[in-house]
Amino acid sequence: MTVAVEKPEQPQKPEQPRKTDSAPPAVAPAARVRRIGRGTVVAAILIAWLVLFAVLRGKQTLTLAAADLTDLHRWINDLNDSIGANRNSNPLFLYFFNEIRLVIDTLVTFVQELISQPSADRPLPQIGWLGVVGIAGYVSWAVGNWRVALLAVAGFTFFGLQGLWQESMDTLALTVSAVFVALLFAIPLGVWAGLSTRFNRVVTPFLDFMQTMPTFVYLAPLTLFFLIGGASATIATVIYAAPPAIRITAHAIRSVPETTVEAADSLGATRWQALLKVLLPMSKRTVVMGVNQSIMAALAMVTIAALIDAPGLGHTVLQALQSLDVGTAFNAGLAIVVMAIVLDRVTTAAAARQETGRLSNGRFAGLRRPLLAAGGVVTAVLVYMSHTYVWAAEFPGEGGVGSSVAKAADTTTTWVQDSLSGLTNAFRDALTNGLLNPFQSLLTDSPWWLVAAVLIGIGTVVGGWRAGVTAAVCVGLLLGTGLWSDSMTTLASTLVATVLVMLLGMAVGVWMGRSALADRVLRPTLDAAQVMPPFVYLVPFLALFGATRFTAIVAAIVYAAPVAIKIIADGVRAVPAATVEAATSAGCNTWQIITKVQLPMSRSALTLATNQGLIYVLSMVVVGGLVGAGALGYDVVAGFSQGQLYGKGLAAGLAIVLLGVMFDRITQAAARRVSA
Repeated sequence: MTVAVEKPEQPQKPEQPRKTDSAPPAVAPAARVRRIGRGTVVAAILIAWLVLFAVLRGKQTLTLAAADLTDLHRWINDLNDSIGANRNSNPLFLYFFNEIRLVIDTLVTFVQELISQPSADRPLPQIGWLGVVGIAGYVSWAVGNWRVALLAVAGFTFFGLQGLWQESMDTLALTVSAVFVALLFAIPLGVWAGLSTRFNRVVTPFLDFMQTMPTFVYLAPLTLFFLIGGASATIATVIYAAPPAIRITAHAIRSVPETTVEAADSLGATRWQALLKVLLPMSKRTVVMGVNQSIMAALAMVTIAALIDAPGLGHTVLQALQSLDVGTAFNAGLAIVVMAIVLDRVTTAAAARQETGRLSNGRFAGLRRPLLAAGGVVTAVLVYMSHTYVWAAEFPGEGGVGSSVAKAADTTTTWVQDSLSGLTNAFRDALTNGLLNPFQSLLTDSPWWLVAAVLIGIGTVVGGWRAGVTAAVCVGLLLGTGLWSDSMTTLASTLVATVLVMLLGMAVGVWMGRSALADRVLRPTLDAAQVMPPFVYLVPFLALFGATRFTAIVAAIVYAAPVAIKIIADGVRAVPAATVEAATSAGCNTWQIITKVQLPMSRSALTLATNQGLIYVLSMVVVGGLVGAGALGYDVVAGFSQGQLYGKGLAAGLAIVLLGVMFDRITQAAARRVSA
């Protein structure tokens, strides 16, 4: 043993030439392996794929015609028919699902009769427009500040000036009901996930499923169990709105410093006391941000929930789009955006107050409580007047502002169509023929086993062996759905859209990260793009690009780019100023600072932006199916509208989820590796 250790330490001794010659082969290969980066391995996989594609093109592609079904699809159809036939006799429906529907219907009806719909013995709601505006302003002032209160008053008044007061209040009632139900479950589950790593591992796949499953997919089962109406719409909104609150609450609990928890334990605090006195108070700001994201998610469901008879602005948007009335649809979509901005600013201000303390530091800090009490009295008077007098209950006027907005939207759409159609068609054809068609052919015309091997191989190289195992499982389940070819068609459009999202995200995100003025100017536009119902801008896009895959890609970019832009902007902004100053003093110009300093130091943000951009693009797949994208999106829509394709549509929704889970795990693992 002593000799074996000493010989490598003296490799240059002349009397041991054999040992000197044998040492390098043991070291050099390892060094060479270390020099082969992941990018090189991925490039080798792609080159091998291209070579095999040229040889095996068109073989074993597992193509399924639009009207064809597999055994799985037929089994789901039979299950659907069986449930529908027994819903009025099955005890599970009589004593469980029907009771849930009754409770939720009661909640939604109560809120509607309070602010939007005629009450039992009244031709008007219990609280009219003046009272609602007063409550909005007072609550915003109490939890935020006077600026937020002015914004809330202006925003709610704008609904009436648009001629959309009742529709806006119906939307608000549905949002409030859904968020209330979501938070009843989300906050306790989030706390549990934050306290228990094991439970967090269990609940995370379900949250992924809820967030990536296209909402169209679970609308049909919900109407089967809960019928069409407010209950199904509320439950659909809860499914979509609860996961952000659960994730953010869990993150808030886990973010409390361990030393603080240990100090509470050393003082003899029980787990319940530590939760109530330490963890929750120190997590309030982040938990409120979870409420904020839950509200935003609920508003994003407004238009889709209208497909199952949800009242409000979403219903107005759908009716307008059925007649291609862009102006009316835009006016209602603008109301949704205004509501989202108001609720976002109110909850953001509430989160900031939780961090800085309830009492302000201004000149009137000591008068805040008396002023709040006086404001409460004034608000109560406004509520009484809106309950008693017709002029304070019904919003006056005919909605002239809304008519002007609709006319301006129609005029702008017509001008864009007339002036830019030639340019947009050329751009569409260039991107489709130059990038989308070749890439789609590579995915759909390659043998299924070759594409599967490429996906698993790249997933393993980029994300590690766990991501590779996840990719293998997801690929196997994709094969089980019987929709391999459609999945590859959707994957092609998704990846192309994600690349374009990242290019736009880096260009605009770097600009916002380097310029506070650009951030202030562009952020409201990004907020509007996130909450504007996609159906609103689909009509002008259809006029510009036609019913094609490119139209679906553009709609997905509009929806996904704001998230990527915000994440990249935050990553660039987080680069230490001292590092940027050092690069400047070394003589670097702006381009060199961006490409050599800020972007490399924001790699984790870039990876996270890719992850979120991809997930958001996938969430638009079904909407793309409505405008010519075909593949999985069309399968989902057809399954929702045609009973014989119900099973195929549900399988298509599962396929979209599997694509989302696979790439989410790969990009998350890559992000962790970059950050390490």
